[in-house]
Amino acid sequence: MPETREILLLAFIVGLGSGLAATLLVKAIHLVQWVLVGWFKTPSESWLYLVYPGVGMLIAYLIVRFVVKDNIGHGVTKVLLAISRYDSKIKPHNTWSSILTSAITIGFGGSVGAEAPIVYTGAAIGSNIGRKAGLSYKHVTLLLGCGAAGAIAGIFKAPMAGVLFTLEILMFNMSMTSILPLVLSSVTSTTVTYLLMGDAVAFDNTLTPFKMGNIPFYVLFGIVCGFASLYFTRITLFTEDKVKAISNPFRRWAICAIGLGIMIFIFPPLYGEGYGTLTDLLNDNDMHSVGSTIFPFLFENKWFLPTFFALVFLFKVFSMSFTNAGGGVGGTFGPTLFMGGIFGFVVARYSNLLGLDLPETNFVLVGMAGLMAGVMQAPMTAIFLIAEITGGYTLLMPLIITSAISYATIRIFEPYSIYTKRIAKKGYLLTHDSDKAVLTLLKLGDVMESNFTSVEEGGTLGNLVKVISRSTRDIYPVLDENRNLKGIIRLVDVKADMFNPEKYNEPLASYMETADTLVYDDDRMEEVIHKFEQSGAWNLPVVSRDGLYRGFVSKSHIFFAYRERLQQVSHD
Repeated sequence: MPETREILLLAFIVGLGSGLAATLLVKAIHLVQWVLVGWFKTPSESWLYLVYPGVGMLIAYLIVRFVVKDNIGHGVTKVLLAISRYDSKIKPHNTWSSILTSAITIGFGGSVGAEAPIVYTGAAIGSNIGRKAGLSYKHVTLLLGCGAAGAIAGIFKAPMAGVLFTLEILMFNMSMTSILPLVLSSVTSTTVTYLLMGDAVAFDNTLTPFKMGNIPFYVLFGIVCGFASLYFTRITLFTEDKVKAISNPFRRWAICAIGLGIMIFIFPPLYGEGYGTLTDLLNDNDMHSVGSTIFPFLFENKWFLPTFFALVFLFKVFSMSFTNAGGGVGGTFGPTLFMGGIFGFVVARYSNLLGLDLPETNFVLVGMAGLMAGVMQAPMTAIFLIAEITGGYTLLMPLIITSAISYATIRIFEPYSIYTKRIAKKGYLLTHDSDKAVLTLLKLGDVMESNFTSVEEGGTLGNLVKVISRSTRDIYPVLDENRNLKGIIRLVDVKADMFNPEKYNEPLASYMETADTLVYDDDRMEEVIHKFEQSGAWNLPVVSRDGLYRGFVSKSHIFFAYRERLQQVSHD
């Protein structure tokens, strides 16, 4: 079979698998929620909100620790790392482990989203199918992207959003011919979910027609969404880091379980993904969206409802962070949509109470896109995803305005998305800059040479001549008894004396030069290239952080590896 046709066939299979996985995850979450809270009839039963989330987090944690035995949280970030550091290899267990643990986490009330786990699952399906078929890194990566696109398309019934998500967030250096497998996988997955879950849009709504006179409000709203996105990103990462600093996992779980339970007890919309609340707000059922609150009397004041949801917006970040840090498995994709919709409602309701006349349901929908564009730094995905999952194409102009301005606003303060900030700090982030992307993919171990013959620090020229006679290199590292690098000797520097036996008793120190520029074995390739530029050298020694000699790296070897890697990742 021709390679192009094989890739399309495998993309179709990946799309089928992603669609089935997305359907399974959605059904599993709904089943668990129906069993646990489907029988709630009065607010008095909501005390169980104090218990359920912690139980779900504990079950998920125990499965991850004792069954999966791998870190499977933050699925989108893990996929990015797989592409940049692990040759797009994702372990086979990820084809099911994220589905199981996230269904338990979210079904029991964990305040996270199912999208990141399903992206990890879809990417794992694509990666493992590609590897089983014996494909190259380039094509395994493409199928990994097909799985991620199919996952997003399947869980939201949004094929265009699936493709754009993969292109904006996961993939780089894509050509038009490489987009066809993504489209095929995305459409296939969407078709599967349509057949198994019906053709209704993910969020039913009652929107009002777009008015040109509201454009200034959408512009201002985009700016505010940018700052709200900054709050989401910074507070989420800060909170998770602080909570994960608690070394005892069961103490960490207990703190997170208690904190999450209290927040959900006071603010029922924080339970699970919160998509039911969004649907209510999109249909102007604002009082029903509150859920089984124990404080119904407070809502008699017209200012309390938007204040309640403003607090929901603020606390959602902490409930999500507690869920992930406390042992649960979920993502930030769903909470981004939830918080965006809540934020749009709060802004519109407060504005209307102050005398304006803004369409609240429209602002709920546009807020979803605005926050997604800022938090994920993927404006095209935000625009088309929200349009697809709500059928809100009549609001395409405000979606574009708000998303673009939100994205531009947050970029002033935060160059990385919530998915890429941590790995960017480590230097593992792939970008659409081909040069930087290839350097990120190169590993020092791939270009380091260790077949240089060393000489002892206290030796003589006569000792070196014997080494030269059986060596094929022209550089000789000088090591002490503990194999610490003390300097290097170049053949050109001893050539004049090596044929004069009278010089054979000369100490090597007479010919040795110190290595002023060292490459450390944990340096990133960008740092290595910078050291070559600064030193002007053609070869540089590689040592560990404590000075142990490892080998040498040369410009020529890096150039050769760069060309090879560029050919591997180029999508023609």
